[in-house]
Parts: sequence; C-alpha cells; structure tokens
Amino acid sequence: MHTSNPFPTDLDQKAGIDQAPRPLVAVAWAEFPWLVHGFSTRAGGVSRAYARPAEPGELNLGFTADDTAENVRENRRRLVEAVTGSGTTPLMTVRQIHSDRSEVVPLNLGEGQCWDAPQADGLLTRRTGILLGIMTADCVPVLVADPRHRAVAAFHAGWRGTVERVVEQGIARMHKEFGSLPGEMIAAIGPAIGRCCYAVGDEVRTRFGSEFSYGEELFAQMGTPAGNSGSVLDLVDANRRQLLAAGLTVGAISLVGGCTSCHTELYFSHRASGGRAGRMMSVIGIKAE
Repeated sequence: MHTSNPFPTDLDQKAGIDQAPRPLVAVAWAEFPWLVHGFSTRAGGVSRAYARPAEPGELNLGFTADDTAENVRENRRRLVEAVTGSGTTPLMTVRQIHSDRSEVVPLNLGEGQCWDAPQADGLLTRRTGILLGIMTADCVPVLVADPRHRAVAAFHAGWRGTVERVVEQGIARMHKEFGSLPGEMIAAIGPAIGRCCYAVGDEVRTRFGSEFSYGEELFAQMGTPAGNSGSVLDLVDANRRQLLAAGLTVGAISLVGGCTSCHTELYFSHRASGGRAGRMMSVIGIKAE
C-alpha cells in the first residue's frame, strides 16, 4: 500500500480573505530573482458566482458559465499584478483538453500580436515579460523552471494527462527546444485533490497499472472516512514521480498547498462542489530585463 509522501512540503501557507490576491509560492524559489510564479487561491477577486452570502468576492479565473467575462478579466488582471507588479503583463493560456500536448510561446511573438490559445495542456517559453498560465479546480498544476537557460513551463495534469505523461513529455520538450537538462531543473506542484478525496473507478486503476511500473503504488483502498469500498488515487505523487522519471532530483521538487477538496475555504474544487466551481490559475514567467 502506498504510504504518505515523505518529501518536504510548503503546506502551511495560507491565503488571507481580503480583496487582494495572495498567490501561494514555492519558498525555495526565492533564490531566483528573475523568476516569477504563483498558485492562486479563491481569495482576492470580484466574482460572486461561487461565494457564500457573507463572504467577499472571489478570484475565479476561468470563463465559466456562472460568472461574467468582466469579472474574470478583472480577476486575471489582479492575479497578474500580484505576481509581476503590473496588471498589464501579457498572460498566455491554452484551451485545456486533458492531453499530452505542450506548446511553445516563441521569442519572436510580435509586440501586440494576438496569442491564439491552442488546444494543449502545457506551455513552454524562454520569452521574458509574459506569464504562462494553466487552470485547475482539482487537477494537478505543475510549474517547471530551468535556471541555467532561463526557460519556464506550466502543465495541467488531470488523470488522463498524467497517464499520457504530459509532464514527462513536457520536460523532454524543454530539453529539445531549450537545451534544458532535467538534473538542473526545478519544479513546484500546486494545490490539487489529494489521495484522501480522489476516488476512482477500475478503468483509471487499470490504465495506470498498464502504463507505469509503479502504477499500483499510487492507489489505496478507500477507508471508512470515504464511505464505501473502492480505490483512491494519489495524483500528486503520480506527477512527482514523473518529474523524477524525467530526470529531476528529489530536492528540486516543491509541494505547495494542500488538498483542494478538503480545503474548499481556500480552493475551488470541482468534485467537492458537485461540478459547479470556479477555476484557479497557476502562473510562471521570466522577468523582463
């Protein structure tokens, strides 16, 4: 049976309930002043679509059916400003499809040229002065940086993308595009649904077991707190193992935040809300010189 993760975490950071976003960060990354990043929470925005009656506005960052585009654009501006110091920093996103696909934001993207968000689940770049962003509400957000070549990436990993090795293949793409060496890279895994709450069916267990030699180690039987029999999946550890398989070292991987389903006061959770939830965003970028 899979045991609890023994690796160091940044689980104790908390977001205040106020009107300014306070993204969570990987504490170990403070030594890289050229690197900006953050994992949003649900606090610090203007949206009311998913907020309880007595609570302030929330930071929904997805263009969901329940919220207005005006609110989401303002929330995104606030997040960008909180991370970079300027609300006008360009934010590059993708149309997420639970795949293994990653796209590169080129260095020669023209000033003022529109970024046509492609269908993918990863973004890579060496371009300065922009932010890469991926959205989650239980899936695993993974941010990666190459300090030597100053390249960054952001990945969205649900169970399908994890089975397809979106993170592992994304690391390989960074090596191909930028010359990045995995042993020199750093990564941060953000808030996501934990093994405590992620019940899955036989199809998922079979897929993982057939794709990974350690597949069965990612599962445990649901105990009494879960309410019935079945399997629970440690999707966070699955992606941590992919980073290790890609060549990153144990000490280069930070875990930031807790279970999105357990802590709905901090995070949006698709499962915990019965499918009606806002979206968080994980962002990373290289400061303009």
